[in-house]
Amino acid sequence: MKSLLFSLLTSLILFSCSTPAGNGLQDLSATDFQSALQTSPAKQVLDVRTPEEFAGGHIAGAISADISSEAFQQTADALDKNKAIYVYCLSGGRSSQAAQQLVSMGFKEVYNLGGGILAWNAASLPLSTEIGAPIQQAGMTLTAFETQIKGKKRVIIDYNATWCGPCKQLSPILEAYVKDQKGAVELIKIDVDANPELAKAKNIEAIPYLELYQNGKLTWKNVGLIGREELDKL
Repeated sequence: MKSLLFSLLTSLILFSCSTPAGNGLQDLSATDFQSALQTSPAKQVLDVRTPEEFAGGHIAGAISADISSEAFQQTADALDKNKAIYVYCLSGGRSSQAAQQLVSMGFKEVYNLGGGILAWNAASLPLSTEIGAPIQQAGMTLTAFETQIKGKKRVIIDYNATWCGPCKQLSPILEAYVKDQKGAVELIKIDVDANPELAKAKNIEAIPYLELYQNGKLTWKNVGLIGREELDKL
C-alpha cells in the first residue's frame, strides 16, 4: 500500500511540474525552457522585447512581438491558441505581463522564461541573430570590470537597462545618495543590454541589481528597487 501511495504521489508531482497551473501559465527556468522548446512538436515562441533587442540576439525560432507596441497583439492573434506558446524578454518582467495577456486571450498553455535572456545567458545557452549564427558577446568583460573598480575605496555598481521602469525610479535615489556622500562613494552605471558578456559572467538574472565594492571586494548586493533608507545603512 505504501509503495502504491508513493507511486501515485510521485506521478502527481511530475504531472504538476510538467503542465501549466490552473490558469494555463507556468514559469520555467532557462534549462527547462530550452528542454521544452526542444521537445515541443509545434514551437510558438514570442520575444516581447523591442525590435532592437531582438536583432541583437534572440532564441532560435522566436518571433519578434514587442509587448509595448501593436505588434504583440497582431502577432498573438495569428497564432494557434490550442498549442503551447513560449514567451520571454530580458529579465522576465515584460514577458510575465505578456504571458498574462496571452492567457486572457484564450491560450491554453503559456510558458514564461523566468529571468528572461539574463537567466538564459547565465546558463550559457545559445542565442541567434537574424540569420541564425551564434551571437557575439559584447561590451565590458569581467576582467575589464575588475580593473575598473580596482583601487576604489567605495563604489556602487548600478546594473540597469533603458526600458526598465524600476531602474529609472532607482536612478535619482542613487544619484542623490552618492551626492550626499561628498566623494566618499562613486557610482558606476552599467547597461546590461550593452554589456551581455559581463551580465552573463556575473549571473545577473534580474534588474535593477546593485553591488557595493569596498577596496575591490564585494560587500553588499541587492536585487530590485530600494529606498534611500536602505542605502543610508550601507
